[in-house]
Amino acid sequence: MRERSSIAEVVGEHIQLRNAGGGNLKGLCPFHEEKSPSFNVTPSRGYWYCFGCAEGGDVITFVRKLEHLTFTEAIERLAQRAGIQLRYEQGGYVPGREHGERSRLIEAHKAAAEFYASLLAEAEAAPGRRFLSERGFERVDAEHFGVGYAPAEWDRLARHLLGRGFTANELIKGGLARDGRRGPVDRFRARLVWPIRDITNEVIGFGARKLLDSDDGPKYLNTPDSPIYKKSTVLYGIDLAKREIAKRSQAVVVEGYTDVMACHLAGVPTAVATCGTSFGEEHIKVLRRLLLDQAEFRGEVVFTFDGDSAGQKAALRAFADEQKFVTQTFVAVQPDGLDPCDLRVKQGDGAVRDLIASREPLFAFAIRSVLSRYELDTNEGRLAALDAAAPLVAGIKDTALRGRYAVDLDRWLGFMDERMVLRRIQEVGGRAPAGRPGAPERAPRRVRAARPADPADPGVRIESEALKLAVQRPALMGPEFDALGAQAFTLPEHVALYELVMAAGGTVEGGPGGREWVDLLLRATEDEPLRALATRFAVEPLRSDLASEERYGAAVLARLAEVAVTRALVQIKAKMERLNPVEQQQDYNRLFGELVALEQQRRVLRERAVGA
Repeated sequence: MRERSSIAEVVGEHIQLRNAGGGNLKGLCPFHEEKSPSFNVTPSRGYWYCFGCAEGGDVITFVRKLEHLTFTEAIERLAQRAGIQLRYEQGGYVPGREHGERSRLIEAHKAAAEFYASLLAEAEAAPGRRFLSERGFERVDAEHFGVGYAPAEWDRLARHLLGRGFTANELIKGGLARDGRRGPVDRFRARLVWPIRDITNEVIGFGARKLLDSDDGPKYLNTPDSPIYKKSTVLYGIDLAKREIAKRSQAVVVEGYTDVMACHLAGVPTAVATCGTSFGEEHIKVLRRLLLDQAEFRGEVVFTFDGDSAGQKAALRAFADEQKFVTQTFVAVQPDGLDPCDLRVKQGDGAVRDLIASREPLFAFAIRSVLSRYELDTNEGRLAALDAAAPLVAGIKDTALRGRYAVDLDRWLGFMDERMVLRRIQEVGGRAPAGRPGAPERAPRRVRAARPADPADPGVRIESEALKLAVQRPALMGPEFDALGAQAFTLPEHVALYELVMAAGGTVEGGPGGREWVDLLLRATEDEPLRALATRFAVEPLRSDLASEERYGAAVLARLAEVAVTRALVQIKAKMERLNPVEQQQDYNRLFGELVALEQQRRVLRERAVGA
């Protein structure tokens, strides 16, 4: 798909690109505000990179990030653009089903949403309009969110869709109808209906609220799982909130459809809600993608819960998933138990905004919720509360944060004995106290968000140039680069990238370079900051023209080796200064010999760098 989608053309549809020399293009980054262009595209290798926000990737990554899509959704979008018909095989996005079926179900849901919305103005929908009005929603609000009305008749929607050319099997598979004795019957009847859209704005299901006392069904009825609807991955309102979530680096998770409406109308356009299920791991993945939830704390997720016991249980469930986020998580609880919808009705839009602004960290809320179950005026009650809260604190993976909450726990309980509380947490968690590292763990080297090298540091600049050559022109570096060893590099991210090159077979394996070599490097790691650094070095221009690249490569290798020798010289001189030449003559003479040899080696390398 990448070969059929020119990255310059796809990116050029969204930003204006101009020639930046060396076969590169440059423009203003669509992912952050900037006045001068730092967004680079290298068509020959099919990659882009922004030096302002340190993001990069291929054409698929660009479409995913720009439109907040999954990998499969981006492939489908590019295929549609290129006029390519995709075939879905067993194990694909829709296992065992053809793409045509999915399109038909999407079309059926779109027609159903239009049908329901058109009926909201009818006389029989008066209870639905009254429901909305009592909750502070006007007609224009219902239209904005696509709210509709499902009629009380058994098969009115089914007959409408059958008349539009859809089959009974399609209506049943999509969850719009059930199999009746005389044909399909509507799943939703005499209910207020909210269309549930996916992140690409397609209607994939519905949530329906009962209006009549005679209805013996559940208060809320949702579309069952279908080929296009998986409740564990769906967030109501994500279609409206996705851009604001990405822009503000904030997501607000509420409990119902009317709460989402209330938040958006009150000036909290980042609100979403689950659809008939608890907030879980798949929902986290959706929000992480929108929040750009990476190695640094750059955003926040705010959960709103009722202040009652059910709300506290919901908070504890969220606590279990909290550490699957890197983003900071918070809880916003209205003391009188009002949800955002009721709060807006009784106190206005400002109260909803104030509720979100008054959020507190999820860890603190969960721990304090546990403490509230105990009598803290007695030693017995405080000790019981400590035993109940200790597992929560012990479960915090971040060592420093665990230590701070241990101190808070001691303060909240009133022991004024931090050592005792820390010891209890350690016993429960089976790990070293905060601030005292336990046994080292062997793990693959990972990179925090890569920072641009300081151009004022000549050593760092040479490291960057050597790695850029290894990514862009590996044949110019060859065995000499591979033999350098990781110790030739000082920045942790440079060390990690060198190790990545070696893990992919070294520059000998890279050959002439190009897209295939960069793809190989990116496939060799799942560490996103490291992938971003590799992408950056695949796009960043070299400091030489094409005609002199071979000599430039040799000069960079010689200069990199010279920098390493210079560092060794500094270390030897420091050692010599600490020695007494008379009393420690043997050691002094040995170091002096090493100093002379290294000086000679540096001179040779410097001549090579200049003459290359």
